[in-house]
Amino acid sequence: MAPKASKSRAEDFVDFLNASPTPFHAVQSAKSRLENAGFKQIKERDPWTSALQPGGKYYLTRNASTIVAFAIGSAWKPGNPVGMVGAHTDSPCLRIKPVSKRSGDGFLQIAVETYGGGMWHTWFDRDLGVAGRVMVKGKGGAMEQKLVRISRPICRIPNLAVHFGGSVPFEFNKEAQLFPITGLVSAELNRTGKTAEDTKKAEAEAEKSASFQPLQTPTQRHHPYLIDLIAGEAGVAADDVLDFELVLYDTQPAAIGGLNNEFVFSARLDNLGMTYCAVEGIIQSLSSPSALKNDSTIRLIACFDHEEIGSTSAQGADSSMLPHIVRRLSCLPSSTSPGSSASDKSYDRVSASDDNSTAYEETLAKSFLVSADMAHSVNPNYSGKYEPSHRPEMNAGTVIKINANVRYATNSPGIVLLQECAKRAKPAAYQAPGSKSKDEGAGVPLQLFVVKNDSPCGSTIGPMLSAKLGARTIDVGNPQLAMHSIRETCGSYDVEHGVNLFDSFFEHYGELEEKVIVD
Repeated sequence: MAPKASKSRAEDFVDFLNASPTPFHAVQSAKSRLENAGFKQIKERDPWTSALQPGGKYYLTRNASTIVAFAIGSAWKPGNPVGMVGAHTDSPCLRIKPVSKRSGDGFLQIAVETYGGGMWHTWFDRDLGVAGRVMVKGKGGAMEQKLVRISRPICRIPNLAVHFGGSVPFEFNKEAQLFPITGLVSAELNRTGKTAEDTKKAEAEAEKSASFQPLQTPTQRHHPYLIDLIAGEAGVAADDVLDFELVLYDTQPAAIGGLNNEFVFSARLDNLGMTYCAVEGIIQSLSSPSALKNDSTIRLIACFDHEEIGSTSAQGADSSMLPHIVRRLSCLPSSTSPGSSASDKSYDRVSASDDNSTAYEETLAKSFLVSADMAHSVNPNYSGKYEPSHRPEMNAGTVIKINANVRYATNSPGIVLLQECAKRAKPAAYQAPGSKSKDEGAGVPLQLFVVKNDSPCGSTIGPMLSAKLGARTIDVGNPQLAMHSIRETCGSYDVEHGVNLFDSFFEHYGELEEKVIVD
């Protein structure tokens, strides 16, 4: 009997998923991991030139829902390459509306708004909690953000019983029939010890005596007990809650499953799967104290919010965020510390002068972006939907995504480069039957994916960032089933494939960049 492969990487991934019900929490989880690995926080509003040093590891956030982290090689010079992995932190979900208080037929309900292209029928009859960001009153008139998470199920979207002629296929109106129930009016009256008339009278008196407010207060716009619960999670009084961005999420934890523990069942695999691989990939690439000693590149990850709705926001991939960061990094001076002769092995500058006016353009021409977004595994119940020669399998390696109409940014030079990174990568603990990589001591398997000509094709942050930066780009992702469902499935061993692939990319890109010559 073959020895069982280690599940440690998959178990750590499950911990990351369970800690990250929203993009805000995902960024918080990433920050914790990066800080434990020695990364220091910096801010966009501060000058960087004197603060950042070759050999240093740094991260920054925007809106608390996008995070960028990078490590500067000790042999860095202005105009040298940046090896980048880009992912996104958001997933389709239901967001609580600005005025959410609803009731009908004796039920308390919460009005929600659809975010992204979710498979909304999968949200019916699920145990739903609430999580996100709350703005609260702080000390000295400050207004602070707090992350909150109500872990117990307080909401549910009930299906219509089949006895009432539930439609097949299942159809519903997203505005009228997607509102969750959150309690009974009678139970809330019992909790407060007031009648309905008493409650209406108290609300009218409170509104009449209150000072002028440009907007209704949160307790007027939402069910008061919901605000009490949110305030309790934030550690403040209900009156200190100013506003919030809260979403519903499935309280069922992520889990490893399958007869041989070969699957991960979870919400938000798209795209926390590749966010995790990006964060852990850069951390693993720096595990050796000498990892940056002779490195003339910058290793960078960027995990953006709002990919599921087009990325056109200040914290989205279609913003100026990454170009501005790369511009600032491209001009960073090289190390001037004693014994930094390794910098002599860096890329030769076009000019021997200290003029860095074209460093940004030089950096982009030498840089490479791996756009990392989960890919589609073949579904055995719908095998006819897949192109016969491009049917990715779970636990068989990271998928390279290709589209002739550039819905993905992949081209042949990128495929060649990524193959070289995959050859040099550490082997995963799990090896598919017939795999040679374990015997040869190294390697991560790759797969190819294209859609059928009669099928629509999704897209990623890859095409928009490649156009914005002018940097070479490839689109990849680990395979999964049921993308955009409230409960998705991926391969438990592909997690390690992704981490090891990105680890190898960061470690070897500086060496490989010079060898793939396409101008």
